Amino acid sequence: MARFAIPSIIAMLVSALYNMVDQFFIGHSVGMQGNAATNVAFPLTITCTAVSLLFGIGGAANFNLSMGRKKPEEAKHFIGNAIFLMLSFGITLCLLVFLFLDPLLKLFGATADILTYSRTYTSITAFGFPFVILATGGSNLVRADGSPNFSMACTLIGCLINLVLDPLFIFVFHMGMAGAAWATIIGQIISASMVIWYLTRFKTVKLTLKELRPRAFACRRILSLGMSPFLNQLAIMIVQVVMNNVLVFYGGQSVYGSEIPLACAGIISKVNMIFFSISIGLSQGMQPIASFNYGAENYGRVREAVIKTMTASTLICTVAFILFQLFPRQITGIFGSGSEEYFTFASRYFRIFLFFTFLNGIQPVAGNFFTAIGKPVYGIFISLTRQILFLLPLILILPRFFGIDGVLYSAPIADFMAAVLAFFLTFRQLNKLGK
Repeated sequence: MARFAIPSIIAMLVSALYNMVDQFFIGHSVGMQGNAATNVAFPLTITCTAVSLLFGIGGAANFNLSMGRKKPEEAKHFIGNAIFLMLSFGITLCLLVFLFLDPLLKLFGATADILTYSRTYTSITAFGFPFVILATGGSNLVRADGSPNFSMACTLIGCLINLVLDPLFIFVFHMGMAGAAWATIIGQIISASMVIWYLTRFKTVKLTLKELRPRAFACRRILSLGMSPFLNQLAIMIVQVVMNNVLVFYGGQSVYGSEIPLACAGIISKVNMIFFSISIGLSQGMQPIASFNYGAENYGRVREAVIKTMTASTLICTVAFILFQLFPRQITGIFGSGSEEYFTFASRYFRIFLFFTFLNGIQPVAGNFFTAIGKPVYGIFISLTRQILFLLPLILILPRFFGIDGVLYSAPIADFMAAVLAFFLTFRQLNKLGK
């Protein structure tokens, strides 16, 4: 568990830091409007992550299941087809963003004052979409091959490059939003190049170009097992878009105005992603162990892996809860200065919106568990409960009665209900294993 989970956690943390680094330097150079602009562009980042997990986890889970069943010839088609799908969808997404850039940014909540900043940032980062999808999704394939440390290194080196180039481009070359965007995609290109280099030297099976040719059975099964984490990320993106627009609308009717809630939401969602990425990393580290042992019918090991992962994930989220409750103003201050209303709203957002953070580690582990054992329907259902079934309706309904406070109270209600449901379904399935 440690050998697979720790590198996966570091890789996910580094991936989350990509956005945090930009947010930090933009906040200290451009200011609150720059922070709001990155929040407007954030749904596209989530979309790239969704596509990465769809094909990366879908390919990795099928690969490990096939290897556990001693079918290496079948297994390598899942790796090749996953690569083909990642590249195809990455290029398609890049082209769509260029064709519909302004309508998308307005849909994501950009106001007239923020649109220029968002346009500058997104028009550059869109070039990197194929690379970030290949780097993030491909790291799952590298991990499935038994090389979690190299998988971690791919993401870590890209982030370090971003960390060095961000202040250089922003403060030395005075490139502003454009500098942050270029620093990001250069790091992503380096990470993707490392993944490509590794895939040409795959250890457990020998990959050739013919494995890249799409095969119906492989694509279908990749989509099936990758659908759970994909829909979870897609649901996060949909909620982010709706929330941005709701915050702008009801913020305009409050003492905070439209732009303060939008900027605060961007900071807080990315800070929360740091801790949530640890839970995702833990669940991804569990995936090859659960898949292989389920395929080999070692059900005791499957149970042990799931229980240990869920326990560790909950402990990490409890630490996040304590920090969010005790130091919200200090955390917000890391990302630049603002008015007293700005810090007041950010502190309330942290304490109310993220009140049940300590339960948020259950759902990603549960969703990945069902994906790992080849039961994608349950994984998909669990992935959708928090965002679509509970949170989205609450975001739309509660502000009608409580104004912008309704947005804040929607999350803890959704978090609690989703965690209880995921916990129940997971342990019911664990009790059925081998029966």
